Amino acid sequence: MGDPASERPSGRPPLRVLVLISGSGSNLQALIDAQAHAPYRIVAVVSNVADAYGLERARRAGIPAEVLSHRDFADRAAYDQALMQLIDRYEPGLVVLAGFMRILTPGFVARYAGRMMNIHPSLLPKYRGLHTHQRALDGGETEHGASVHFVTDELDGGPLIIQARVPVMPGDDAETLAARVLTREHRIYPLAVRWFAEGRLSLGEDGRPRLDGAELETPYLLEPDAESGPGAGEKAPASS
Repeated sequence: MGDPASERPSGRPPLRVLVLISGSGSNLQALIDAQAHAPYRIVAVVSNVADAYGLERARRAGIPAEVLSHRDFADRAAYDQALMQLIDRYEPGLVVLAGFMRILTPGFVARYAGRMMNIHPSLLPKYRGLHTHQRALDGGETEHGASVHFVTDELDGGPLIIQARVPVMPGDDAETLAARVLTREHRIYPLAVRWFAEGRLSLGEDGRPRLDGAELETPYLLEPDAESGPGAGEKAPASS
């Protein structure tokens, strides 16, 4: 018998995952570390930045690492077309954005609809876009966090899957708050990818996410002691 972690519950091969990055790739590393005990395999890492450290993380893990620089293309549409061709060579079942600092064209998003995720360092729908930690501090927030969502053509506006919260502490600056949030990102992203790989998570034709057959009216909230899925320290947050 094979390693049960290497197969999905149905006996199918592990889900093929392709990760897009632009920077250091700490969330990529969390996904690499988690795949040893989950039914997915990262088949390639692609960056638009040639010296992104995440590419080295991929190489050290024996994962193909590719560079496709946006600077080599006349416009966003041309770049996204080439990127789609590169992605499709690896036949992924899921495309994961892990610090990929590009605004995607509607055609790109449509191609991977229902099988592309992103992680964002705020409790969406608050603080879409950049500089989320400083904006949370400037806004006088008492808690902050991170969100995983399916990608749509609305910036940081796709259906929410899971969130994790952290307290904003007296004396925090953007750097200390970002570090606290990042530890939670490293928990929720592999969990969401694992749910998808297990066939438990999907995006319905109505544009609403479903987990274990039930519609996620609000995202799951990862509690500090949670290690696996619903029922292990996770709960749905109250509607705001």
